[in-house]
Amino acid sequence: GKMKKAEAPEKSGVAGNEAVGGPPEPELTVKAVLAGVVMALVFGAANAYLGMKAGQTVSATIPAAVIGIALFRLPFYRGGILEQNIARTAASVGEALAAGAVFTIPAFLLVNVGGQALWKDLRSHFWEASFILMTGGLIGVMFIIILRRPLCVDSGLPFPESTASAEIVKAGQAGGDTSRYIFSAMGLGALLQLLKSDRGLLLFRESVQGFLPFSRGGFAYSTPAASPALAGIGYIIGPRLAFINAAGGVIAWWLLIPLVIFLDPDLPRKLGSAGAPAPWDVVADSIWRETVRPIAVGAMLVGAVYTLYEMREPLVRSLRGAFEASARARAGGAAGQTDLDLPLPWVLAAAAALVVPISTIYYHFTGRAVAAASAAIVMTVTGFVLSAVGGYLVGLVGGSNQPVSGLTLAALVIAALVMLVIGVRGSLGVAAVLGVAAVVCNACCVSGSLIQDLKAGHLLRGTPWKMEVVEIIAVVAVSVFLMLPIIALHAANLRSGGTGIGDRELPAPQAGLMAQLAAGIVGGQMPWALLVMGVAFGLALVMIEAPSPMLIAVGMYLPFETVSAILVGGVTKWVSDSITPAERRPAVEENGVLIASGLIAGEAIAGILLPVLFLAGVKSLTQVLTGSGQIPIYTRYGGYLSVAAFAAIAWALIAAPRRAAR
Repeated sequence: GKMKKAEAPEKSGVAGNEAVGGPPEPELTVKAVLAGVVMALVFGAANAYLGMKAGQTVSATIPAAVIGIALFRLPFYRGGILEQNIARTAASVGEALAAGAVFTIPAFLLVNVGGQALWKDLRSHFWEASFILMTGGLIGVMFIIILRRPLCVDSGLPFPESTASAEIVKAGQAGGDTSRYIFSAMGLGALLQLLKSDRGLLLFRESVQGFLPFSRGGFAYSTPAASPALAGIGYIIGPRLAFINAAGGVIAWWLLIPLVIFLDPDLPRKLGSAGAPAPWDVVADSIWRETVRPIAVGAMLVGAVYTLYEMREPLVRSLRGAFEASARARAGGAAGQTDLDLPLPWVLAAAAALVVPISTIYYHFTGRAVAAASAAIVMTVTGFVLSAVGGYLVGLVGGSNQPVSGLTLAALVIAALVMLVIGVRGSLGVAAVLGVAAVVCNACCVSGSLIQDLKAGHLLRGTPWKMEVVEIIAVVAVSVFLMLPIIALHAANLRSGGTGIGDRELPAPQAGLMAQLAAGIVGGQMPWALLVMGVAFGLALVMIEAPSPMLIAVGMYLPFETVSAILVGGVTKWVSDSITPAERRPAVEENGVLIASGLIAGEAIAGILLPVLFLAGVKSLTQVLTGSGQIPIYTRYGGYLSVAAFAAIAWALIAAPRRAAR
């Protein structure tokens, strides 16, 4: 059914550039580019927060399409489908580069080689980080231009989010309430974030942690985080994937951690200070960080390799198709304005030229020409191959489910092994490995985003080369801007008594994973026994054909309040499906995805703005309004009041979509 749905819009009569009668519809206009770049900056900042807090980002394609509909209806900003298409294409760059940034750049801060961090802070490395984002994003654009025809035109892949985006745009032209749904949900998400943030008007607790003791050891527990963004993620990925992710949390927190405590009940004394034993919840958190996470790393590695193995045949077909399509284009086979890419010689020349500044980055890290050249070769080959893999997966399951972490892990391990072979060790080798991973990760993220938008544009009969041009413009703009919110979040966490990125409030799980792997393989600090246990666990999952070993491992790596909050969203989707008649389910699900996207965007945007106020000198809105640090009702009933937040989320994701579908 999905395949037929994906093909239908091409015959739907959306004229686009091929309108009969009159001049061509405006497309690459200044107002479309401006709107897209502004949305890219907003989505980039919001997803930077979400990526460091939850270890996940959400595709901006559908929310950007809805916002574009509303924006281009305004009397002073009226525009057509193709201008909306350009704006959406630029807007999605923000989310893509945010994912690449938060999955890799903080690793330079978190990595520990010989007792010292590679980077002492982020502010002094602003231009280095921005340059990595820009070069990675641009080379990702070049890679996917080569792969556009085989993936978008010839593959027959369903591209679920591209198809949904195109359908939303067409529905918006005919009128409807889609923009009202998403903006109302954004308001609710922002309000709930305001009421649970210690920098906002603190009224209820985000989660409650504790420890349930037994005669020998016990269980650490935490309630799901009262997070509309995490619940929205769970709703979008659905109950099956939410339960798989939560299974990893159950294995970590209800099996491995209690097992370690049971085997060594004297841990509180060993981890205590000044003769006082450490509290049990501190002990459990220490076990999770120092023992469980390395096991999760090993399982993630197996998941990454297994993903690539399963992709071997589509990858070969995709690469073969790219070169065949290029040969047809040189022979004059490309027909029509809506099938024109940027000229292939230009693209290849730009990709080759980008290798030079990338090599310069690696030379800056290592000081050795051979190491820099080797890293550049690894980056180019793995970047192109993994961009093809990622693009295929986007076509199969959508950008929100693209396993960027697994693709980046593969590049990191290959680069680390190359550094070992040529004899580059210590901090220089670790820096080179993280540099390769960062560039490849950003290339994969941007290429996945662009192929999704190119498919939507293909369904709407937009012009590929114009979309590729605006993507390049947006990559440059977002690369320079994106480090600002990341630095602001890090600084705000430090000033509020945290440890910055890597703290429980901003765990940045993928970046921590990259740092641990790079330091372990190249720097010789890897707890190999735990890693091997994780590999064995991952192999066992593969042997029994467990669904998504990577997602299980990620669930082990994240705090339990995070994975259980995602599970709450998955359960709301299951409840909604269960009580909705089959004939109404597609309409309810479409509205539910829009509302979930709004909840995610609302919390994420508020999560960025509140730390900015904190850095500007406003300690908290509670302080401003009451003159004290807390509202009295919060200290006694904050945990109970959180039930109201869950009720609001459940109503938004179950009742509201059903009412809207009527």
